[in-house]
Amino acid sequence: MYQDLVETERKLDWTMMRKKVEVQDALARNPTTTRTLRLFLSHTVSGQLWQTGGGGADETPLANFETGEGIPAWAFKIEGRVLEVPNQRHRDRFPQRKFSTLIKRMVVELDRDPTLYPDGNIVEWPRAPGAHNPAMDGFTIRRTGDQPTKIRVVMYLEHFPEQYKVVPELGNILGIKEDSRIGVIQTFWNYIKLQGLQDKVDRRLVRADDKLRQIFGTDTIPFQKIPDLVNRYLVAPDPVVLHYMVNPSLPPPDRPSAYDVEVKMEDTALRSRMAVMVQSNKESSQALSKLDEECAMLAQSLHNSHIKRTFLQSFAQDPALFIQTWLESQSRDLENIIGSGPTEGLTVRQEELKRSEFFQLPWVEEAVAIQEGMRLAAKGMA
Repeated sequence: MYQDLVETERKLDWTMMRKKVEVQDALARNPTTTRTLRLFLSHTVSGQLWQTGGGGADETPLANFETGEGIPAWAFKIEGRVLEVPNQRHRDRFPQRKFSTLIKRMVVELDRDPTLYPDGNIVEWPRAPGAHNPAMDGFTIRRTGDQPTKIRVVMYLEHFPEQYKVVPELGNILGIKEDSRIGVIQTFWNYIKLQGLQDKVDRRLVRADDKLRQIFGTDTIPFQKIPDLVNRYLVAPDPVVLHYMVNPSLPPPDRPSAYDVEVKMEDTALRSRMAVMVQSNKESSQALSKLDEECAMLAQSLHNSHIKRTFLQSFAQDPALFIQTWLESQSRDLENIIGSGPTEGLTVRQEELKRSEFFQLPWVEEAVAIQEGMRLAAKGMA
C-alpha cells in the first residue's frame, strides 16, 4: 500500500509539473481573444438659425468672428469602447483600453461644396506614441456651416496578432478570408495533412493537388518555403467604413448611431489567471512543506510498525529458533563493534567456515580472485 501511495504521488508530481510547463508555454505565446468594439457617431450644432430664433433681418444676431459666437457651426463626434464580457467575474475585470489605442489610422472625409468650404474637408489621424498623443476615448471634429454634409469615416483597426486579408486564390482553397499570418500557415498545414499531400518518401516535400498546383507553380515544393509562399497571398485587411449625415437645419438625434465591429486583442484576464496559477505564493509553499513533513513522519511510523510486526510474527512462529538466531546476530554485531571474541573482529565466523554451503555464496569467487591478485602483486614486488 505504501509503494502504491509513493507511485501515485510520483505520478501526481509529474502531472502538476507538466501542466505548469504547459501554462508557462501558453503565457509566452500571449493568449488572444475576440472582443466587440462599439462605435458611436453623433453630432451637435450651434449658432443655427433655428436655434437663435431668427426669422427676419432684425432678429438675426450679429456674428462675432473673434469668439465664434453667432456663427453657424457643428461638431462631429466619434467615440468607442470595448464591451465587457458577459457573466465575467469581478476579479477578472481589467480597465478597458482607450479607443485610440485600438486603431492604427483614421481618415474622415467631409462631402462639402469646395467653393464654400475649400479647406479642412479631409481629416487624418495617424496613431503615434508619446506624451503629445495621449490615449483618448473619442475624437471631435468642429466645422462652421449650415449646409447638410455627408461624412465618410475610414478606420484601420489595431489587431493582436496582426490580421491580414487572404487573397481569394488561396482563401477559397483554405476557406478563410482574414486571419493572422500564423493562423493562415496553420490552416494551410492542416489542409496538407487532410489531403495527404506530404511526400511519402521525403517528408520535407509537399506535393500539389489540382487546387494547389496554380498556387505552387510546380508539382512539389520544400516544406520550409510554405511561409514565403503564404506571404505572397496576404494583403492588408479592408478598413472599417462608416457613413454619417450631418444636417444642421434639424435638431440632432437624441441617441447616437452605434456600430459593432470585432477586434482581436490580448486576453489579459486569462493571462492573469494563468500567471496566478503558475506563481506559488508563500502560504501555499508553507502548507505544502508542512504536508510533506507529515507524510514523511507517517511513512517512518509505518516502517517502524512493519519492523515490529515482522519481529513479533517471527517470534510467534518458532520462539526457540527466533531467539537463537537473534542471539547469534546480536553476538556477531557486538564482536564487530568491540573487535574481540571468537572471530576477533572478523566479519566471518569460524562456524560458518566449517560449512560447505558457505563457499557456494556468489561473492566468494570474487573475493578469492581479489586475494590471489593481491598475493601475486606482493610476490612480484618482492
